[in-house]
Amino acid sequence: MALVKPIIYQVVGYQNSGKTTFLLKLIQVLKKVEFKIVTIKHHGHGGCPDVSKQKDSSKHLDAGAAASLVEGEGRIVLQAEDSDCNLDEQIRLMGFFQPDIILIEGHKKQPYPKLLILRNEDDLLLLNNVNNITAVIVWKYALLEQVRGILNVPVFHISEELSVTEISKQIKKLVHA
Repeated sequence: MALVKPIIYQVVGYQNSGKTTFLLKLIQVLKKVEFKIVTIKHHGHGGCPDVSKQKDSSKHLDAGAAASLVEGEGRIVLQAEDSDCNLDEQIRLMGFFQPDIILIEGHKKQPYPKLLILRNEDDLLLLNNVNNITAVIVWKYALLEQVRGILNVPVFHISEELSVTEISKQIKKLVHA
């Protein structure tokens, strides 16, 4: 499809809340309806993301290259060092691939429409610190009504497979708007 301007949707929550697992399911559902999807993941665990130091691209970086791109059989791997590439720049970079949808894992403070995942009561403070929430997934049944009383958005339990379907429908509406 490849729209001129892709829609951007975020999946946010604290570490180990299930963001990656949900995002993988969402990608599979959206891919079935032939949307071209790219993803951006915030590595919020401290330090640099893991890369293989044995590969030539890493050796290029160690020697002083600012970035290294490897291509083979249709796969492109890009690594950059000492890059202060903010989210807007990462989105522009991913725009090169002409996606319909850019899914972002993390970056809680950004303004894009987002799914918020809450594991427990301690995570409820995110309801005040995260904006543009379009849906919420909770891990504890006790949180369902509590969150529904605060926000006027769909709220699902983590075990509900319907959540993937409903959130993919939200994203499809954004694409076709």
